[in-house]
Amino acid sequence: MTKDFLDLEATPERLHALADARILSPDAYGRALNLAVASPSRSAWHAFVAMTLMALGSLLVLAGVVYFFAYNWAELGRFAKLGLIALAITGTAVGAWRLGDRPAGQFALLASAVLVGPLLAVYGQTYQTGADPYELFIGWGALILPWVALARFTPLWLLQLVLVNTGVILFWGQRMDGLGSREGLLALLLGALNGFAWATYEHFANLKVPWLQGRWLPRVLSLMTVTPLLGMALLFILSDSDRSIESGLSLLLLLAALGGIYALHRHLHGELFLLTVGALCAMTLVTTSVGYFLIKASMPEEIVLLVMTPLVIGEMALSVTWLRHESHATGVTEET
Repeated sequence: MTKDFLDLEATPERLHALADARILSPDAYGRALNLAVASPSRSAWHAFVAMTLMALGSLLVLAGVVYFFAYNWAELGRFAKLGLIALAITGTAVGAWRLGDRPAGQFALLASAVLVGPLLAVYGQTYQTGADPYELFIGWGALILPWVALARFTPLWLLQLVLVNTGVILFWGQRMDGLGSREGLLALLLGALNGFAWATYEHFANLKVPWLQGRWLPRVLSLMTVTPLLGMALLFILSDSDRSIESGLSLLLLLAALGGIYALHRHLHGELFLLTVGALCAMTLVTTSVGYFLIKASMPEEIVLLVMTPLVIGEMALSVTWLRHESHATGVTEET
């Protein structure tokens, strides 16, 4: 599905490219540029400040709940501990139900989902269940899954993915000690898991699902995807004799992710954040490869510094030039 050009954000770069292509007249270009860079209206600022304060207030309240139990742990009985958290979960859940899809209702549901974790932790500490830490996060994610599925709230989906990642990491560290190349398999698994979540988001966003049109979550998912893959790809480059299949697959998946980033940038007619992430990954791979080759060739340190310094500067200059070219090229390529 091709994105409608009327849905694209009117950035100064796109307007300048349209003017260069003689699609916008000078008068139309000046008017459009004034509208594009105009300060937000009072109502827009009010909505932004209200949303920001609501998010910060929710985080502070949740942090206060955790510190309250930590400080008063010895004074509170088991029923008081469990009852207070259960009461807080009930209150926020009822608030979310009554407020509906409004931001206050969504943040109330997010608070309910977050409080499930302290409830499980208090229960485990009170009755000494002997559960492993990964079971806490897996159980936490399983209990809030119905809320996540019904909420249509992207921060709640991110919380679910963070819980899954944490549970996988803890499980791997506690139960997979006997496997060789444990870190490589874990990094490959996390990269594939987060990459699947990222691709799923982009797929449904492309289908015009209304609550999946924001771009902040796929950018976070892209970082969660490329970070473990990049670490293993660097290990593949720097290893002499212990290059594993997992690190090689991580390098291949990272290159596939970079190709996907460029294709997504072209499809969306402008996704410079992801394109910058891809450029940084490519620079890291090239710089590491060249430095490793020079060191293995037993080059003197002076020669290594003499080569690496202009290499890094040249990579940065080339990346900035390419990103600027892409920012002007996207938005007029299809029209012209």
